Formats: sequence, C-alpha cells, structure tokens
Amino acid sequence: MSETATEHADAGQTPAVLTATTGALTFAAATALFPSAIAPEIADALGVSPALVGIQVSLLYAGAMVSSLIGGGITRRIGACRTTQWAVGLFGLGGVVATLPSLVMFILASLLIGLGYGLTNPAASHLLVRFSNPARRGLVFGLKQTGVPLGGVVAGALAPTLAVQFGWQSALALLALPALAGVLLLQRMRYQWDDDRSDDAPWLASPMTDIRLVWAHHPLRWTALASFCFSTTQLCLTVFTVTMLVEDLAISLVTAGFMMAAVQICGVAGRIFWGWFADRLGQGLLTLAVTQSFTALLALSVSFMQPSWSIGTITLLLCLFGFGALGWNGVYLAQIAHLAPAGQIARASGGALFITFAGVLFGPAAFSALHLVTPTYVSTFAAVAAMSGLGVGLVIMGRAHALHAALAK
Repeated sequence: MSETATEHADAGQTPAVLTATTGALTFAAATALFPSAIAPEIADALGVSPALVGIQVSLLYAGAMVSSLIGGGITRRIGACRTTQWAVGLFGLGGVVATLPSLVMFILASLLIGLGYGLTNPAASHLLVRFSNPARRGLVFGLKQTGVPLGGVVAGALAPTLAVQFGWQSALALLALPALAGVLLLQRMRYQWDDDRSDDAPWLASPMTDIRLVWAHHPLRWTALASFCFSTTQLCLTVFTVTMLVEDLAISLVTAGFMMAAVQICGVAGRIFWGWFADRLGQGLLTLAVTQSFTALLALSVSFMQPSWSIGTITLLLCLFGFGALGWNGVYLAQIAHLAPAGQIARASGGALFITFAGVLFGPAAFSALHLVTPTYVSTFAAVAAMSGLGVGLVIMGRAHALHAALAK
C-alpha cells in the first residue's frame, strides 16, 4: 500500500501516534543526556577527565547521522512502528553497555544510542503524516518535538538522584526498563500502524540515496541547509549558556543551572507556539524565517550582556532566545514532510536530518574555536546571530523555489 494512499487513513489515531512518537523522542533525549548529567561519576570510574565525557554528544550525533541515512529506507521496509521499536531497544541496550567500566564500551554505548536517535524522526514523520490532519500538522510536529527538551528535564532530574541512590552503573542500567516497556507497548499497535510497509523496499542499496533525494529537490535542499544553521545556533545556546553565565557574568553555578532549566522550558513552549503559529499562518517556511529572525535578534542582544545587568533581565533575554532557538524543530520537520515527493516522506526526513545533525556537530566545535579569538563567551554569540541570519536567507531561497514549483503546476 502506498504512502499517499494511507495518508490520513485514520485521524482518530493522532493522539495515540503523537503520544508514542513524543514518548520515544523524550526517552531518546533523556538517554542521550543521562551520561552528561552524571559525568563526574562516570569519568572517575573510567579514569578520564569529566570534560572528556562530553565527547559522548559528538559520538551520539555521529551515530545519528549514519542511521538517518538509512532510517527512511528501514521505515518503508519494516514499518515506522517497528523502526521505533528498534530505536527504543537501542536506547536501552546503549544504557546497559555504558555500565561496563571501559572507555571502549562507553564509546560503543554512545554510538548505539546515536544509531537509535537517528531512526526516531524519519519513523515519527511517516506516522504523523499518515495519522494527522494536514491543517494541524505544524502543531502536531511541534508537540512531538517537545520530547527533546522534556528529555533533558528528565535526565537532569533523575540521573543524579539515581546515581547517588544506586550508583552510576545502576542508573544507566535502569534505562533498560522503560525501553522494554516501550517496545511492548508499541507492539500492540504494530500491525495497525505498519500496514503500509513494503517488504521489497530498498534500504541499504545506497546510503546516499536519501541525501540525493533532498539535494535534487530545491525547496528541500535549501530548507535542509537552513536547518544546519538552526541546529548550530540551538547547540551553541544549550552547550555554552551555563559556562557563559558563570565565567562572563559571575553568576553562581546553581543559579545558572536554574536559568538554563528555564530556557529549556521556554523551548518547550516555543515548539508548541511556533507549530500553532505555522498552522494559523498556513506558511511553514515563512514561519521558520520569522522564528530565526527573532532568534538572530535575541542572539545579537545576548552578545551585549554585562555583569552589571540584573539576573531577571539576563534570564528574560535568554528565555526569549530559547523560545526561538529551541522552537523551530517541529515546524521544520513538518515542512520537510510537506515538501517531500509523494511516498518519500521518511526518506526525505532521513536525508534532511543528516544535514541537520551535521550542524549539531559543527556548532559547538566552531563556537569553541571562535572563542579562542574573541574576548568573552558573550561576545561570541554575535557570530551565532550571524548564523541564524544565514539560515533565514536559506529558508527564503527554499520558499522561493517552493512557490515557483507550485506555480509551475
């Protein structure tokens, strides 16, 4: 059965599909951030500096880039629900492998979690497009993407507590329990949600197929390239905010942590609001341009912050920054689904996310390198503003190509 034939097959399934895909993404984000939340304990056991545990983020997204290239094909071959089961299983397996007190095993665990992470969004996009109303798609995708900041909140709240109560290895091993529960719960819906799978769909013939698909369609190409800029900005905000607050603005670590939590909460609100806004406007690409113009303005404002500013003013500014910089993802994925050729939503999502994840890898490394030649972390955010501005230009190019293609039809 083709994707277009089954699209919107049962909009009554939307709450169940949205719950499943949001839950999978929340678990993905929580699993990814668990090691970072207990980095000192893990580093002590592995005999390395806590700073080196940060390499886990790069390894994770490297794994996600690899699996995103074949995630679309796997989704078409075995079904989106089954693909999500595999992803959730990889999260649990990664947590268990990470308990082995070996640096090699920790690297392997990070890659396993990343491989699962890269499978989640192509499968989720496929399901949400099938089982949602197109008029509400921006909001639906925005709600699903709240799983990322929510996963960060879960990891920050649970990981340290579990590590103190039971030890860091037990804390990571416990990830296997929600993984098992998730796989079993999804099994109940598997045959209903995967009735459009194709046993002869290619999935490993050419890992570059999905990227070529995105590159061949100009609106997809420019929108995916814009996401490289957006994800760069997002990671610079989430990775360097606490350090900036402590080092440049003389704010205590505990206070900085609470301020960062507030930024994440505003990111959740942003994902819901911008999704709703895109649906009301009826222009997803224009919404992305508005979102990132707002983000660029706030990033530039951050670059002028001073230690003399009140904590309230700084917090408000960073929360507004997070509202834009963390809020674009759902609208972006909804637009990739909208712009994808018929029957190619999962593949287009996988290829586009490969480019998105490349920005995740690039952003923190580029920020760190640039900070070597800038006086403060605060001032370095001027470059982040420029990156968001570049993304706006790329989205506008994508929108122009989309309008031209629509007129040509």
